[in-house]
Amino acid sequence: MGKRMTELELLNSFDEALENGHIFVCYQPKMNHATRRMIGAEALMRWNDPVNGMQYPSDFIPVLESSDLIYKADLYVFDCVCRFQRKMLDKDIPSVPISFNMSRHDIIQNDYISELEKIRRKYDIPVKMLHAEITESSAIGGMELITKTLNQLHELGYFVEMDDFGSGYSSLNVLKDLNVDMIKLDMRFLSGDIGGRGGTIISSIVQMSKWLNTPVVAEGVETLAQADYMRSIGCIYIQGYLYSKPVTEAEFEAMLSNISSESSLKSMELISTMDAGRFWDPNSLETLIFNNYVGGAALFRYVDGKCDILRINQKYMKEIGMNMSEKEILCSDPMESFDEQNRTIFENALKLAAETGDEVSCETWRNVCSKICGSDRICVRSDIRMIGKAEDQYIFYAMVRNITSEKKRFSEITDSERKFRMASEQINVYAWEYYFSTKEMRPCYRCMRDLGLPAVVENYPAPVFENGLFPLDYKDMYYEMLDKLKHGEKYLEAVIPLTVGRIPFLIRYTTEFDENGTPLKAYGSAELVRSDKPE
Repeated sequence: MGKRMTELELLNSFDEALENGHIFVCYQPKMNHATRRMIGAEALMRWNDPVNGMQYPSDFIPVLESSDLIYKADLYVFDCVCRFQRKMLDKDIPSVPISFNMSRHDIIQNDYISELEKIRRKYDIPVKMLHAEITESSAIGGMELITKTLNQLHELGYFVEMDDFGSGYSSLNVLKDLNVDMIKLDMRFLSGDIGGRGGTIISSIVQMSKWLNTPVVAEGVETLAQADYMRSIGCIYIQGYLYSKPVTEAEFEAMLSNISSESSLKSMELISTMDAGRFWDPNSLETLIFNNYVGGAALFRYVDGKCDILRINQKYMKEIGMNMSEKEILCSDPMESFDEQNRTIFENALKLAAETGDEVSCETWRNVCSKICGSDRICVRSDIRMIGKAEDQYIFYAMVRNITSEKKRFSEITDSERKFRMASEQINVYAWEYYFSTKEMRPCYRCMRDLGLPAVVENYPAPVFENGLFPLDYKDMYYEMLDKLKHGEKYLEAVIPLTVGRIPFLIRYTTEFDENGTPLKAYGSAELVRSDKPE
């Protein structure tokens, strides 16, 4: 840098600096760190005095603002940007959107946007190739004015970026009230060690921006470690010295001629029925339903084989948590709880949900560990639906239910039935199951082989009386048996003469109940009553 000019020297030489190009524009690329492609650039004002050399923007811009000359300087920069974009169009060189800065002083000037439009139309530049940047501080104390300005810019088709987000004292409040299209995140949060409290704050802002459908560009990225960290938390757009310092117009033109570019930023696309703002509002109907009128539910982001849990309700904690705290669950990655087989099942379900847009169900075993309860292996049924996506990132909504006890009980019953049926083949016994809710009877293999029954007998026992397997004079007694079982009898037996030959069989029933004591089904058997059995 050259010799620092005094305020008077800056003011006296300002007009001459504009006329002779001593004030000029440099361009700093914005990059997609995932694809290494350029997605835009920022136009930055520079001042190279022929006597005193380069001046720091932090020295001359406050002087221009205090003397109401920044308005003229910013319009000059905008003219340079439009002239450059016109040159790229005429040379048929693919360009990227270039952002220009708007100060609080510009916004106060009522004719500023009109002046911008006059310049843009003069060069006939598509509005999509020009992005307006406002600073967070420009909104403080003048929210009504800046809101009006944003509305005017949006009506004209401009893409509006909030610059230096996080550098002020009321960022979240400003973001809540201003409808900006992109956030430029101040990387001073990551000064010093990567991660820590600053990293936690940045990660939260990135996640929040996804729900606002607003892409984030990390500004001031200087190291690969910083860029990789930002990518790991879902922010792939960066600007800073890692890729390029601000360069001259000629250097930037050469960059555009030799580097791949992307036409636009991609934000998180939520399904059309999802209103992110209402969902995060603690008083909204959506939040009331999520917290109280559904089962265990979670929202999570999936990217590069990892899951970040964004939100859970209390019922999710009861289903999955094993007395873990909400913080422990939110900081965990569900993918780490799967073995290879169950991880594949879960990822295939996510893939199908993303491809079809439909709800997809899967059952997976997970190894869960908590400080209080230790480790356990649980089975979870997940009903999954994709609600948002951006490039390789997906947001899913999942309803979950812990079905471990059901799975274990089913396994025990299945094992018992297998052993019983193997034994029944060695004796003269027929076996079947009767389901109370559906009136279905499922016979054993010997029943189907010897008696000609189908695999499922509907509306049981009517068909077995109709085909003569059970005698009609025992119909009332048999229906009464089934009714008693349905209403809670644990065990019943009776001798009934079966088939047209009226051969006596001992009919036995045992009832299975659910965890609430409601009868589910009855296990039936028929054993031949031998006349030679001892009394």
